[in-house]
Amino acid sequence: MKKIILSTVTAAWVAGGVGVGLYAPAALADDAADKGRAIAEEWDRRDLGFGDTKAKLRMVLQNRHGETSEREMYINTLEVPGEGDGDKSLVYFEHPRDIKGTALLSYAHILDPDDQWLYLPKLKRVKRISSTNKSGPFVGSEFAFEDISAQELGKYTYKWLRDEPCGELTCAVLEQTPLYENSGYTKQVTWYDLSEYRQQKVEYYDRKGELLKTLEFRDYQQYLGKYWRADELFMTNHQTGKKTSLVYESYEFQTGLSEGDFRKNTLKRLQ
Repeated sequence: MKKIILSTVTAAWVAGGVGVGLYAPAALADDAADKGRAIAEEWDRRDLGFGDTKAKLRMVLQNRHGETSEREMYINTLEVPGEGDGDKSLVYFEHPRDIKGTALLSYAHILDPDDQWLYLPKLKRVKRISSTNKSGPFVGSEFAFEDISAQELGKYTYKWLRDEPCGELTCAVLEQTPLYENSGYTKQVTWYDLSEYRQQKVEYYDRKGELLKTLEFRDYQQYLGKYWRADELFMTNHQTGKKTSLVYESYEFQTGLSEGDFRKNTLKRLQ
């Protein structure tokens, strides 16, 4: 699957559907790992079949002094059916001028390293992102390269920690441990609401096991009567004091995107 942080991102990304009763199998599970896995599977299942999406959004960067700058960008996502591989995404920056034309193409995988290519218009070249550099910041934001790729179900182990209130909802809190190599995180702690199985918050812990960042999903909207997407993704870096907000201005589903729209030579043709 199918969850991309930026489309939520993947991811992007973020499951939808109806029916609180679907929580019953997880609630009956005695083992915390089985229960956690069942909740994550329901999150994944509810987003199946979206096909493809196009979105326009603003990236708002805030430094530790509160000063901000904005960028305009687009993201296209293609669902890859089945469990053998992950979804594909293409991020393209439109504004400001100094970053216009920068593009990131991602092929998500399960346990193998994701394939990612960054196009830099000033250099007129496509740069492959090494698997050892996936924890680096994406174009100076508080989102890492690995955050931008699809958050596939099989990338993690899951453990249920507790149920607790999250705003007006009740959330299951899961600990998710990356199974893939070279992650910048030792674990993620994720809040899933038990009404629609949407991710509400994610805490990211660095390689020292210390809290690094928190991602908040805000103002969910439902599309096609089934698929939920957040209008805003707000990432706070607790170690630097910096913040990045991704504000979605439009969303389109099932637009007819195909594999041909997600090839490396596509990056240079975006200019």
